[in-house]
Amino acid sequence: MLVRDFIDDSLYNPHYGYFSKKAYIFSPEDIHFNEIRDEYAFQNHVSDLYREIDGELDDRNDLSRQVWHTPTELFKPYYGYAIANRIVTEHRQTNTNNPSAPLTIYEIGAGNGTLMLNILDYIKQHASDLYPHTQFNIIEISGKLAERQSERQDFRQASHRHEKVAIINKSIFEWDELVEEPCFFVAMEVIDNFSHDLIRYSHTTTPPTPVQAIVLTDEDGEYTEAYEPITDPLLNRYLHTRSLTPYPPKLLSPRLQTLQKLRTYLPLAPNLSPPEYLPTMCFRLFEKLRDKFPRHRLIISDFSELTETVEGIDAPVVQTRYKGTMVPCSTYLVQPGWFDIFFPTDFEVMKAVYEVV
Repeated sequence: MLVRDFIDDSLYNPHYGYFSKKAYIFSPEDIHFNEIRDEYAFQNHVSDLYREIDGELDDRNDLSRQVWHTPTELFKPYYGYAIANRIVTEHRQTNTNNPSAPLTIYEIGAGNGTLMLNILDYIKQHASDLYPHTQFNIIEISGKLAERQSERQDFRQASHRHEKVAIINKSIFEWDELVEEPCFFVAMEVIDNFSHDLIRYSHTTTPPTPVQAIVLTDEDGEYTEAYEPITDPLLNRYLHTRSLTPYPPKLLSPRLQTLQKLRTYLPLAPNLSPPEYLPTMCFRLFEKLRDKFPRHRLIISDFSELTETVEGIDAPVVQTRYKGTMVPCSTYLVQPGWFDIFFPTDFEVMKAVYEVV
């Protein structure tokens, strides 16, 4: 299968995928930031919180459970308040002549539902005139998380619950309804876990030709890579769209091409470039927004760079947590379901691709 299909299966397979079975989103009590001296003290505080949750999992003999956090959870409610402030400001600026215009928000990858609550709390408290006209919709692929999001308000006092919330348990890539009204589309810490394709450039041709990577399983059950001419329509569309931006392929920069040419004179030199990971599923999200949410405004936050990645351009981090210790891997070709695989985003390239789409 294509690399993106292998990664997608590893993360999202409903029976054994990483997010389906093993992931646990860490949601500490609100942190009193004005009592924390500096970033070093904050990191120590977060480490202490992790040790507590690891101890609880150890007591339950659940050592394989994957615990991870998000800015939404660590910096609540202020992270959500900041996003809500931006949404309210944008909405008011574009509806100066219609203050009662509906404010519609869609969120994907909503996790525990914390961001939804924080955004709606802010609007209710600081933009009370907009609150009656606000509708918040979560599009959630995970049935378990959709259930958790629905239950979040059950633990609140009745006066603090929000009524205009809809939770739709489906993948955004399966969305088939046309949303014609203006809306805000929020994806916070989501696209890093969107699967990517992998290409290399063959230097046996001039100019170098990209080839797509596929994952094979050998007779021993081990995973290996093979390469073939690009036939995948989504991958072809992405490469064509990127060619229309001011950002050429990083592997075809003059410096890297010169180095590759020199390498070809060495004995047993490889005829393929290093790998490059392409955000084809993020690109597919842009196509979906264009086709089904034509009047959207997109708000995205995510990693712009990562350390301890596997080899390659825009390569992912592959890791698992065991007995409170994060274990990094050198390849994405690992047992599906046991490892987190997440990518950095080159936001300059992504913005240019988004504008072309």
